[in-house]
Formats: sequence, C-alpha cells, structure tokens
Amino acid sequence: MMREMVRIEEVVRETPSTVTLRFRYAPAALPGQFIMVWLPGVDEVPMSLSYVDPRGPKGITVKVMGDTSRKLNEAKVGDLVGIRGPYGNHFDITPARILIVGGGSGAAVLAPAAEAAVAKGSQISVALGATTRSELLFRERFGKFAAKVEVSTDDGSEGSKGYVTELVNRYLEREKFDALWTCGPEVMMVKALRSAEAHGVPYFGSLERMMKCGINLCDACAFGPYHVCTEGPVFPGTVLRGVGDFGGFKREASGRRVPA
Repeated sequence: MMREMVRIEEVVRETPSTVTLRFRYAPAALPGQFIMVWLPGVDEVPMSLSYVDPRGPKGITVKVMGDTSRKLNEAKVGDLVGIRGPYGNHFDITPARILIVGGGSGAAVLAPAAEAAVAKGSQISVALGATTRSELLFRERFGKFAAKVEVSTDDGSEGSKGYVTELVNRYLEREKFDALWTCGPEVMMVKALRSAEAHGVPYFGSLERMMKCGINLCDACAFGPYHVCTEGPVFPGTVLRGVGDFGGFKREASGRRVPA
C-alpha cells in the first residue's frame, strides 16, 4: 500500500504524556487495526488507531516512549505526516457482554472497539488503570457508553490503589462476561489472561511490537511462530498462552530478543 501524506487537523492533549492527532484518511479501518505513521526526517512507527469512525477524522493517540513518539507528541495542527495501512486483524465485536481491561496507553486501542461493540448492542464494563490520576486515558470517553467504569492507580490518586488486574478479579468474581479484551503492559496482560482462564472467559489481547514493514516481510515483529503485523495485533488467549515470549521478551530494532 502506498503512503499518503495527510495534514493534522486536530491535536488533543489527553494526559501529560499523551496526545491525540486527528486527520482525514479515506481507507476503511476496523477497531484494533494499526497504521504505519511516517514523520518526515525522523522515522516510521506503527500506531494503533484510536478513532476509526468513517464519518469523522481518524486518529492516533501517542504516548511518549522514544524519539519518534516524542516528536509526534509535539506535532501541531497543519503538520504533515505519512500514513499507510490499515494493517493487521481486529477485535470481534459480537460478544454480548465484554470486559475491557486497559492499562496506560492501551486504552487507545480498546476505546474504538468498545464503541463499535456498543453500537452493535453489546454491554461494556471497563477496568481502567494508570500510574497516577493525570495519566488515566479516555475515562470520560468510556463513561459515555460503558455500563460501568472502574479505575485504579498505582499511587491511589484516583479510584482503587493498586494494579488494574485487581479490578479484573473483582469484576470476574461478581459478573458474567462473554469476552475479555485487553491492551497495556504485558505483565498486566499476562495476569489478566490467568484471571480470564480461571473464570472461563474468552480472552483477546492486543500486542505491541517493533514493526518496520507492516506486511510480514522484515520479521521484526516475530512473536514465536507468528507475526504481529499480519496475524495480530489481536490474539486470543489460547494462542498467547503457548508463546513463551508473551510477557517475557520483545525485540529491539536490530531484531535481538530482550526482556519485555
């Protein structure tokens, strides 16, 4: 797919470390898919779409993690970025009762999927976690359509003090769900998988990995026998459980495996 240059139409500061960039991009996208974003003179990086509604501008929500994300975080209305995609698979939005588990910037992947599921008639409950109150992402957005939103922060500045996985256990002990969707730090995703399996709830997690091509050529996003760019980024728990890298290892730009 050819890259298209688009102009940033809106910049929204979501948290001190996170910004949403909105732009017009015609190709249809499904919730959970990602695009490759090129910042001229800097680099190209994969970014999950945080807005996919065809009736409005698409969007990415960028947390400062490295040099390229820092530059994107500083982008202004009118700046040009290159886009190609969308790539990868997507969330199945048909389950009737879904528990959303978002850690940090992982909420950006889950929000459009949750909105699409609600539009199809699903009931959504949300467990949202962050390091501190100011870093909670899309709490108000989830609140507009979710049946319930519960929050935890590492420092106790908002909601329950502790990790979001503690909220997951409470949800699963008192309610029935047809699916659990999650994205965030992999140590959190691993714990959520164990909880989902213990309660017999189908699990689906969106993985973040280094990607260079997005089309299964460079091998940068190898994940066991899979490639995240084409067979992911959304994987069922039945697959994740069998891959030793899950929660343990990632790859650097050079391809070397390093602890996650």
